Amino acid sequence: MDAFTIKDLENLTGIKAHTIRIWEQRYGFLNPQRTETNIRYYSNAELKTALNVALLNKYGYKISHIDRMTPVDMNEKIRSLTHPEALQERTVNNLIQSMIDMDMEEFEGLLNRCIFTSGIEKTIPQIIFPFLERIGMLWLTNHINTAQEHLVTKIVRQKLINGIETVKSRITSEKTSILFLPEGEHHELGLLFMYFLMKSSGIRVFYLGADVPVKDLAYVIERKQPHFVYTHLTSVAGNFSLEKFLLNLHNRMPDTPVVVSGQITQSYKKTVPANISIRQSLPAVMEYINTLS
Repeated sequence: MDAFTIKDLENLTGIKAHTIRIWEQRYGFLNPQRTETNIRYYSNAELKTALNVALLNKYGYKISHIDRMTPVDMNEKIRSLTHPEALQERTVNNLIQSMIDMDMEEFEGLLNRCIFTSGIEKTIPQIIFPFLERIGMLWLTNHINTAQEHLVTKIVRQKLINGIETVKSRITSEKTSILFLPEGEHHELGLLFMYFLMKSSGIRVFYLGADVPVKDLAYVIERKQPHFVYTHLTSVAGNFSLEKFLLNLHNRMPDTPVVVSGQITQSYKKTVPANISIRQSLPAVMEYINTLS
């Protein structure tokens, strides 16, 4: 992938598209190309520059000062950042850049160093989940090469599973949950992350995984009687209807609370069935989990 839209830059850097356009007019570090229909697109190198500029700007450097920096100067300033949140963001940016370069040795090395230094229980929420949040829109809009996605997914999935296997909760809970992804949804990382969080909270999890027909879900619910069901939607098949999916869940399991989160829920405005709860952010999901644990 070597053609990112201004919306991609906005999602990956946290800088509004309007601000990015102003930067282009006033400074020289971003020089997008344009399509025949005059739509901006940015190279891998410009994405990396935008990530670095956004990080330095967030932690105290003026844009006019950053614009005068050489790439070497910029990297030195980034390495000198000591604020804990800045260090976390720098690591997430480095993961994104390694993914774009398809440097999987560096990508996994970054994660391994974080796990060695901070442990898997801190690495997952502080590094892995923010990384997944940042790149999730690229997967949703197909603005990332399939090979890149598969390589990254394999490594991150392994780390999440290791975390799930080793995490021990200090909280005792009698609550149980079923985690699943609907038919056509194969992006499992968000669901695995929630598995980790629920297990950390002492909730017993029955993990069904990806591409589960609703009738099979209903079969397990009937026998396990969970306190709630959870699914995380990232990018399903093109003919997927969230409204029909929610209605089907309600009709099959009207008395079971179902929590739905993920990118696809962000723009959903319609009324949901009584037993369905849409949580559009991680804090909202965690708030719900905390009421159960």
